[in-house]
This record gives sequence, structure tokens and C-alpha cells, in this order.
Amino acid sequence: MDMLKIAVYGKGGIGKSTFSSNLSAAFGRAGKKTIQVGCDPKHDSTFTLTGDLIPTVVEVLSAAKFKSDEIERDEIIFPGKYGVDCVEAGGPPAGAGCGGYVVGETVKLLEKFGVYNDYDVMVFDVLGDVVCGGFSAPLQHSEQVIIVATNDFDSIFAANRIATAIGIKQRSGGGTLAGIVANRASNAELVGPYAQRIGSVCLTCIPENDSVRKSRLTAQTVFEQDPSGELGRPWTALAARLLDGVPLVVPTPIPERELFKQLGADYVRPADIPAPAMAV
Repeated sequence: MDMLKIAVYGKGGIGKSTFSSNLSAAFGRAGKKTIQVGCDPKHDSTFTLTGDLIPTVVEVLSAAKFKSDEIERDEIIFPGKYGVDCVEAGGPPAGAGCGGYVVGETVKLLEKFGVYNDYDVMVFDVLGDVVCGGFSAPLQHSEQVIIVATNDFDSIFAANRIATAIGIKQRSGGGTLAGIVANRASNAELVGPYAQRIGSVCLTCIPENDSVRKSRLTAQTVFEQDPSGELGRPWTALAARLLDGVPLVVPTPIPERELFKQLGADYVRPADIPAPAMAV
């Protein structure tokens, strides 16, 4: 099997890292050699897989005075649960630099170490609020993208901007969209219609569950939190589906003002109530 390279994007705070780490765990549990790369300055993508906040690429680069040729593979890649290896890009202190630059440097180091040939599955967990050059770098190294959203305006607005970035990067060989995950949602009330409008699908719904929150607090995956596997069932099923292969599309994003109106018409405003006046 060719390496499955997935970039997970989504609005900050949407549960993207929880989703990514449990998906990586599901791949590992399926016997696939997996690596997860956290691409967020918070550097908390992989701690449920390692049980700790591992050293970040930016910390290692800083200690080496940014001489990347002096950095060794085991200084940035750490073993995690279920055989999942973990990397955290990290970022500069708030207001003191560009986190996107660090993501770009992380991608270069992974290339240097030949990581793209060593695994069955690679999962990039990427900040989705800002899709500048650095944060969009994983798009160039992923064959498919998963957007994590929920049934609210802000996360779908962010998803739409990510869909735009996918279309732009596709012109130079970037990944295409596998679909959208409705996270913390019992149904795809808004995510489903939005996904359909941009030419994609809702891959799965992951219901709100307090045990998932507790798994993060205790630095555990959902599979440790619930050894029966019931809590982790959505991730197990999705991992199997992705390994089998899903249709990939170049999404057609919705103009932002049109998106605002559509979401309001779908849910916020009954059809017989006029839309509020927009400020000019």
C-alpha cells in the first residue's frame, strides 16, 4: 500500500487535535505504521499519544542555533502509543514570530529524514484559522484533507476558507478533500448541507461525549479511556474507510457573504422572517 498522507484542518478549539490523535491511534491499532505531526504553536496535538508534551521542532532548532543539518531524527520524532510516532512543530512565543515558518521548517526536516518513505500513514494536525504559506505547507505533502467542523457558523466559515486553500494548492499538486467530519455533533444538521454544496460529503459524526473530554484531561486516547472500544468506534470505522479509499474532490467554496445567508436560511432564520440588514 502506498503511504496514506492526511492533513486534518479545522478551526481552533473545534477538537481537531483530539480527533487527529484518536484517528492516528485507530490506524496504529489496525497495524499500520503511523506518524502524527502536530502543526500548531500550542504543541498539544500528540500528548494523548505520548503522555507528555514532547520537545518541539522549534525548541530543537533553537538549541542548534537554527542549523538544521545538526539535528538528528530522534531529537524531533518520539514514540507513542500503538506504535504511533509523534512530532510537534511548536511555535515562537506569542507575538514574537511566525508559527507558519516553523511548520514549513518541520516539513523540510521530515523530508531530510526520509520520513515520507518510512510509514504507512502520516497524519498532519494543522491549525485551520490561518492558512498562510507555512500552515498550508502540509497541503503540498498530503494526498487528502479532512476538515473538522461542527454545526455552527464559525467552524463552517473556517472550513470554507480551508476549502479555498485546497483549491489554490491543488493547482501545484496539493491534496484534495476527502470530506468533513461533524465533531461534537449528534447529526450533520449544518455540516452535511454545507459539504454537499461544495461538492463533498460528511464523513462521520462524532457525538459530544464527556468521556472524550476526560480522555484529554488524563492524557489518554479514547481507546484507553474505554477499553471496550465503543467510545472509539467512530475513529475505528473512519480509519478503515480511509484505508479502503474514499472519493477525493477539489471543493468549490462558497463566497463568504453567500455562505452567511445560506447558513442563516438553513437554520437561524425561519423562511418567513426577513434577513437582518447588513452593515455597509
